[in-house]
Amino acid sequence: MTGRAVNNTIQTDDSPDLDWYIDRIVQVLMFIGGISAIVLIIGIFIFVTREGISFIFNDLDFAEFFASPRWRPTSEWRATYGILALIVGTASITGLAMMIAIPFSLGSAIFISEFATGKYKEYLKVLVELLAAIPSVVWGFIGLTIMNPLIIQIFNVPVGLNVLNAGLILGLMAAPIITSIAEDALKAVPDGFREAAEAMGATKWQVIYKVVLPAAKNGLLGAVLLGVGRGFGETMAVLMASGHAINLPENIFDSVRALTATIAAELGETAVGSVHYQSLFTIGIFLFLITFMINLTADLVVRGVKKG
Repeated sequence: MTGRAVNNTIQTDDSPDLDWYIDRIVQVLMFIGGISAIVLIIGIFIFVTREGISFIFNDLDFAEFFASPRWRPTSEWRATYGILALIVGTASITGLAMMIAIPFSLGSAIFISEFATGKYKEYLKVLVELLAAIPSVVWGFIGLTIMNPLIIQIFNVPVGLNVLNAGLILGLMAAPIITSIAEDALKAVPDGFREAAEAMGATKWQVIYKVVLPAAKNGLLGAVLLGVGRGFGETMAVLMASGHAINLPENIFDSVRALTATIAAELGETAVGSVHYQSLFTIGIFLFLITFMINLTADLVVRGVKKG
């Protein structure tokens, strides 16, 4: 007997059916989708490296590049390519942003995961996601038009575009991402852990502090590291809110310039192939390596590879 039996879905012939072909097509599409991210990252790194490799081997002075605060690539007397002030500016903004974002983010994640219930919980999660979707240029506009005069008025400083302004804006930008990932980490803790602690007479806060948080520590640390990576990679909001001044800050009211903002502000006005052009791509390579290491560390921590 060949073909199909009447009122029977069992095939008796050797030819694969339509479902088999659909399954194979879906597998191929999923593989392409999964491998495309890796291919794109490698392609971006190759492009950035190709544009900056000549500067690295021919013009780069490591001592000046990493230890000098003098970034003067267009000087007619002697061009200098020191990014120390840019690194310190980026680190100061990101550090202040994390000091603001981490407490609020972890607190929000704990509240959403452990205290909020029903539709109230879903509404809060949607609001967090909406905050993450606000474009960076809108945050920068808020820093430029709202935070700037407020800082001048409250702290009686001459300029409101400074580390404090950029740190506040960047902290608000990073908070939704940290909150979302941290909430997922807390939700992944088995309910049996909570029930066992409650059966022993632990209060709600004791369950959270002594059971849930230790169990989710890898995921929480990964969320924080991803927030740090977002801080290092942010461009437009930092450019608009930091004052964009090459300066080694002495306090949070000093204007600074970030690495990403330097690339965004100068690349469009630089002659293609010039030393200045290549130096900006070298900064891009440096940033790529930093963010790659931060994200890799976060991934390893989330997977539990890193023991601490």
